[in-house]
Amino acid sequence: QVQLVESGGGLVQPGGSLSLSCAVSVSIVGFRAMGWSRQTPGKQREWVARLVLGAITTYPDSVKGRFTISREISNNTVYLQMNSLKPEDTADYYCYVEPFAGSPLWGQGTHVTVSS
Repeated sequence: QVQLVESGGGLVQPGGSLSLSCAVSVSIVGFRAMGWSRQTPGKQREWVARLVLGAITTYPDSVKGRFTISREISNNTVYLQMNSLKPEDTADYYCYVEPFAGSPLWGQGTHVTVSS
């Protein structure tokens, strides 16, 4: 099975930065897409970053200009750089990869708290 392990979450003050990592157990070059979503109890899960065919990045307005998704092929890792964090960014962040065939695969998540 493909495994995804997120790391890098923690407590950060508003305006601060965090970098999340998603280590994938297989080569990431063969996926249609990969990205990050977040979820807060009582709210719908929302996507925050998507990387399609290793080249095209997409972000919702809520994080555009603050979050950046990237990948490092050499270590099969997907990153989410988060800058200018706001309290409303507090959530559990999940990494996913999307095969050309089959359903997306998700990690266990890492929690981010933005608070003073």
